[in-house]
Amino acid sequence: MSDERLSRVRDRVRPFPDFPEPGVLFRDISPLLKDPVAFRTLIDLLEDHVRASFPKIDFIVGLDSRGFLIGTPLAQRLGIGFVPVRKKGKLPGATEYISYSLEYGKAAELEIQSDAVEPGQKVVVVDDLLATGGTMSAACELLKRLKAEILECLVIIELKALKGSEKLNSIPFYSLLQYD
Repeated sequence: MSDERLSRVRDRVRPFPDFPEPGVLFRDISPLLKDPVAFRTLIDLLEDHVRASFPKIDFIVGLDSRGFLIGTPLAQRLGIGFVPVRKKGKLPGATEYISYSLEYGKAAELEIQSDAVEPGQKVVVVDDLLATGGTMSAACELLKRLKAEILECLVIIELKALKGSEKLNSIPFYSLLQYD
């Protein structure tokens, strides 16, 4: 991976101190999304990683909502389908859902359509950020219920100090950018 390409992406991540609460340094990808060259570079880097790592994938699974922003163009580039994991109550038809805790003590629920993937289909789970790992871990549990084969969890940003990747247990994990 070229340092120049990675720097182009990193330079478009904006820090916001004390958001959403005092003491938290929020990493905002909005400037990255606004810059077409940087955003294309991001998708190029993710595509290069996925193609080099996994010769056969059936779906990119994106987490509500920022995982949709990077997951859909990545799936399109790879020539595969995209599956959304949404907040509970947003998907029609039969669904599987799970409750979990967010990093700031709030309860949350995710769901996936029951027929979104077939047993044994290979998926890569995508989101913008991994903090404590609660959302990613919950999404993986839903995919396991559907008997999908989770090849990897993939994010733009990992907040290493929060040790979220430990919640993923044995599921491979990849982050493009890491912050302490």
